[in-house]
Amino acid sequence: MRPDNSGSLSGAAAFSAEERDAVYKAISTRRDVRSEFLPDPIPDDVIIRLLSAAHHAPSVGFMQPWNFILVRDQQVKEAVWQAFDYANREAGEMFQGERQQLYRSLKLEGIRAAPLSICVTCDPNRCGDVVLGRTHNPRMDSYSTVCAVQNLWLAARAEGVGVGWVSIFHESDIKRILGVPERVEIVAWLCVGYVDQLYQQPELAVKGWRQRLPLEELVFMDLWGNSAE
Repeated sequence: MRPDNSGSLSGAAAFSAEERDAVYKAISTRRDVRSEFLPDPIPDDVIIRLLSAAHHAPSVGFMQPWNFILVRDQQVKEAVWQAFDYANREAGEMFQGERQQLYRSLKLEGIRAAPLSICVTCDPNRCGDVVLGRTHNPRMDSYSTVCAVQNLWLAARAEGVGVGWVSIFHESDIKRILGVPERVEIVAWLCVGYVDQLYQQPELAVKGWRQRLPLEELVFMDLWGNSAE
């Protein structure tokens, strides 16, 4: 199909080999950063590029349900860290034996160490009660917001910026600290900053907690359980 004069369509040619390899490199080398952040501030133009990448994520019904709260204030970050620390101690009690020791050995200090945190939220009311594509799955707005997180993360990898996703907290605590409305869902707290090295494999794989599952075990053909081989 040729584009019309309105500019609503554009070419769909494959990327060059170099461009394609760069995309796959960002995907395969992306890692969750926990405490290895450098103190160097991230320039504003880089932050804008990361947020623009997130804002170009796909969203069901083009509802764009996300907001981004940029947090640099040390007092705010300390309050969030206190909420995280409380939940983290709760989480530690849920594991037993060696797993508990390994969990407690993980250095989860990104909230304090990273120069920037980004709280990514989802507003289910962004486009009203009835949204194209969300009529039968009310979670599609949250799923769309997760796509924004992934876009930001891959863009950060390309920029040499590390990202750590913090999920261990009671949502009500973070809402209270940041003044987030009750209707709005907190999808991710991202610790963002430059790093000088990344794990070659996910940290939990390096430490023996869990390995990446073989892809062939996760792919079925036509029906659940049918091997694709």
